[in-house]
Amino acid sequence: MKIDESTKIGWVGTGVMGVSMLGHLNNAGYQCIVYNRTKEKAASLLEQGVVWANSPGEVATQADVIFTIVGFPKDVREVYLSEQGIINSAKDGSVLIDMTTTEPSLAVEIYEAAKVKNIQSIDAPVSGGDVGAKNAGLSIMVGGDKDAVEDIMPLFELMGKNIVYQGSAGSGQHTKMCNQITIAGTMIGVCEALLYGHKAGLDLTTMLSSISGGAAGCWTLNNLAPRIVNRNFDPGFYVEHFIKDMSIALKESEAMGLSLPGLALVKQLYLAVQAQGNGKMGTHALMLALEKMCNKS
Repeated sequence: MKIDESTKIGWVGTGVMGVSMLGHLNNAGYQCIVYNRTKEKAASLLEQGVVWANSPGEVATQADVIFTIVGFPKDVREVYLSEQGIINSAKDGSVLIDMTTTEPSLAVEIYEAAKVKNIQSIDAPVSGGDVGAKNAGLSIMVGGDKDAVEDIMPLFELMGKNIVYQGSAGSGQHTKMCNQITIAGTMIGVCEALLYGHKAGLDLTTMLSSISGGAAGCWTLNNLAPRIVNRNFDPGFYVEHFIKDMSIALKESEAMGLSLPGLALVKQLYLAVQAQGNGKMGTHALMLALEKMCNKS
């Protein structure tokens, strides 16, 4: 597929990240069609000229390239594989790109179902949260047929800065699992460092200015630790979605005969965050569960 000014872009899912990602495509001049379960969450895009559709299938009938970024694997399955879903509605030669973090096996299932219909399917989960989405600085992990990925690259480049082709269908999702496993371990380290620094009587902002410039430096320390210090637990990525991702990673690990005890521990701590009623907060709300364990606030 040749991407040019006549290419029509379809989009399903305007959550914390999706609204900014589609905004970049719309601002680049592409004609964009959107569907979201809650229309109000697409209001800002509609004001900018994005066209509303009443279902994922309706998006697919109008668009040449269809992006999705929804919540859970069950949502992905419904959007793509239901009777009125995208695959049964998409035009011959369309390209489908799922940017949801979901099961690698589901990405392969969608790829195979699309192939029968002469449709290309790409799995391209992202990392970078709300900040990366707003700044068009996402890391995009891509699986699928390489020629199809190369065709879509101009669109990826409007949303991300680190776009890496990983291999065949499902490879993007497996890479995202590696990303989430790393984040899980990093997040507990950052939270525990802040707890320790507070108990030791350190000024946390001053402490962070030191350790972020050394071997401990990382995205989580630079972007989420200051939010914790400021008691801002607004979501860049929801706790409940991170629990979903860790569950997928543990399921895949078990299937491969791997034991990942660190990941299993962090997942249990995040389940505590959710049980405390904080599933809609950002992933850095892990601090709330750890504070409760230590009787600190």
